Amino acid sequence: MKHTAQDILNFVEDNDIKFVRLAFCDIFGNQKNISVFSSELPYALEQGVCFDGSSISGFMNTEESDLVLWPDPDTMTILPWRPAEGRVMRMYCDITLPNGRPFEGNCRGYLQSVVKRAAAMGLRCDVGCECEFYLFQTDEQGNPTHIPMDKGGYFDVAPMDRAENIRREICFAMADMGLRPQHSHHESGHGQNEVDFMYSSALKSADNLNTFKSTVKAIADRNGLFASFMPKPMPDQAGSGMHINISIHRDDKNLFEGDIAPDSEAGHFIAGILAHARELTCFCNPIPNSYTRFGSCEAPKYISWSRQNRSQLVRLPSATGQFCRLEMRSPDPAANPYLAIGLILAAGLDGIQKKMTLPAPVNRNLFHKSAAEGLESLPESLREAITVAAQSDFIAGELPVALMNKYFEYQTQLCHAYENAPDPRAWEREHCFLII
Repeated sequence: MKHTAQDILNFVEDNDIKFVRLAFCDIFGNQKNISVFSSELPYALEQGVCFDGSSISGFMNTEESDLVLWPDPDTMTILPWRPAEGRVMRMYCDITLPNGRPFEGNCRGYLQSVVKRAAAMGLRCDVGCECEFYLFQTDEQGNPTHIPMDKGGYFDVAPMDRAENIRREICFAMADMGLRPQHSHHESGHGQNEVDFMYSSALKSADNLNTFKSTVKAIADRNGLFASFMPKPMPDQAGSGMHINISIHRDDKNLFEGDIAPDSEAGHFIAGILAHARELTCFCNPIPNSYTRFGSCEAPKYISWSRQNRSQLVRLPSATGQFCRLEMRSPDPAANPYLAIGLILAAGLDGIQKKMTLPAPVNRNLFHKSAAEGLESLPESLREAITVAAQSDFIAGELPVALMNKYFEYQTQLCHAYENAPDPRAWEREHCFLII
């Protein structure tokens, strides 16, 4: 359902809303926001809200710093963990230059452009994200420790699983915000959890993923815990993935339903993702720590596909009807969801447009090294991933030059800092663990 500006203003008045958070992401996926009093919302909806883009990583230079936030009324939701009196509402925003031109660093706008491209081809794309996270204890001052909140494992129950009440609270908050939680459970690692929610349109799913991450962090903090979405926060425990599930529809028919012929549209779509997988990696796995996750604990390392097999980069889960889909298993929660989802979709559309042929499935357990012989691997490090992406004609044709250059520049700085740190793990704790 589409909301008008007047719908939002009526909702604010009827629900005792005093503050409105206008949220957006920098080009690396870090969520930012500015709060305005509800009395200022009519102006914000009509004129936008100006802010200093030079203070946001990867956005603007100081000499051309002004940018404008435009709230999207369809993303309106109340933050249920904030006080019931003088409630707080949140909306995601698009970003323009002061002259009204779209800002090239607005990754939400990039995803919107890919969705429009798919629609022009007669396709609708639905996306669902499965995002794992860890819960850690905090010290007497409330600072995060590296002690997981429990010693539970996959699908464990209390007392090994001590997070069931936290997940319950997260699910209730998600439901209040319209995310439609489906199931939740303890994951494989000590203190590791997963809460899954219903798929939606590509843009809404990216918005929902940001909502989910901020919800988990807020509720963990309220319970004296720290939630980390770092891909591999503990070297001896499972990494956290952000599996991206995609279905494509033509004339309301799910193209992943039934057998997938190598020369079908669904086959071309998967072939496009496989063909561009190495080029996508620095966007799906954007920090040095991302690469410690590959090749173990159900995190793929090689470029292949199969049905059901969790050692594959792309798998087709066992499902029927509307739930038939592909699952890309390499992305992790450090990724900017707008860029990751947008580029994966674009790769699939490229496969359709170029009629790429789907290779044969690899029905082997690729976590056994000998089984992967002859297969191309994902990049071994962030530095390698940047090099691959920077040389890619596909990436150069997809992303605005300014966004792409700033992204690669920032990632290269990350590599340099990590590689030259006296203690790389201490560097990760300071620059990744506390932020992601």
